[in-house]
Amino acid sequence: MNYFERMKEKYDKLKDKKDVLILSVESSCDETSVAVVKNGRIVLSNIIATQIEIHRRFGGVVPEVASRNHITAISNIFDEALRAANITKDDIDAVAVTYGAGLVGALLVGVNFAKSLAYALDVPLIAVSHVHGHIAANYISHESLTPPFLCLMVSGGHTAILEIKDYNEFKLLGTTVDDAVGEAFDKVARVLGLPYPGGPEIDKLAKVGENKYKFVVSNSMKDTFNFSFSGIKTAVVNFVHNKTQKGEEINKADVARSFEEYVTEELTTKAVKACRYVGSKKLVVAGGVGANAKLKEKLSNACEAGGVAFYAPVLRYCTDNAAMIGSAAYYMMKSGLGLSDLTLTGKPNVELGRVYETKNN
Repeated sequence: MNYFERMKEKYDKLKDKKDVLILSVESSCDETSVAVVKNGRIVLSNIIATQIEIHRRFGGVVPEVASRNHITAISNIFDEALRAANITKDDIDAVAVTYGAGLVGALLVGVNFAKSLAYALDVPLIAVSHVHGHIAANYISHESLTPPFLCLMVSGGHTAILEIKDYNEFKLLGTTVDDAVGEAFDKVARVLGLPYPGGPEIDKLAKVGENKYKFVVSNSMKDTFNFSFSGIKTAVVNFVHNKTQKGEEINKADVARSFEEYVTEELTTKAVKACRYVGSKKLVVAGGVGANAKLKEKLSNACEAGGVAFYAPVLRYCTDNAAMIGSAAYYMMKSGLGLSDLTLTGKPNVELGRVYETKNN
């Protein structure tokens, strides 16, 4: 029996185990995180080492710097996660890791650490999509939430509408054709001179601004479930540059509010429309932009008006974290999906609607 066959045998036995402890690793961008999750819903620990202050001086994430800091942090974060969960390495039933999407160098730190750990402990290795993890963040935030539901995925790298038919069965209804919404937030923040990360700064500034600027944007996506945020981003950038060149004063708060209103309205309108299209009575938001106060307000109000239940992760699970990876991994294990061998590597892109299939890589 080779290594993969032996792990497959162990993996299959976990389905019937009463309590399954999964240690999970996330390093797709600039957060190094290790968590211990019990039965997909109970977070025993979720330790995160953020690099925000390191990258803020550059105005954004520098991939090589991120990778080096993951290497420095990951062993200590692992030890801290075990202590916080009050377990030992011998209690771990499986190791899960984000294999994509993200920065390849950053991903490789987490993937290689997880492979080494799984091999040393002789436990199965589970490969999890970062997107799948963001969806699962809602399972650890809402104990009663179960599929099917509709998901609005909003993050720095992805913007999509997904029909979640089961824990591991997704159907992509629409996605961005250019910039992801989180990317648009960051670029507008940069032109306004706001520090990295831009999304929270725009959200904070918009609260004291007025929706007074009507940026003219051609929306070729209006009759689809796809998104395009390149137009609004360019409109704001051109507006700020023109005002600056003319020496005219810019009210940054009003620009931030006007931009945020446009973007959140676009996201809300299409998400609710998609709920009607598939007949879903549950709408879930996932990803870092799900922390945006105006977006949550609009989605909540629209869902209430339409008789749809609205779910959003608690704030600490909106951004990148390992607990969401551990939750996704549990439900993959229950379906016999995600098991990988030791040739697993990081991938910069993964298909939004696809779960990693069990196979000998």
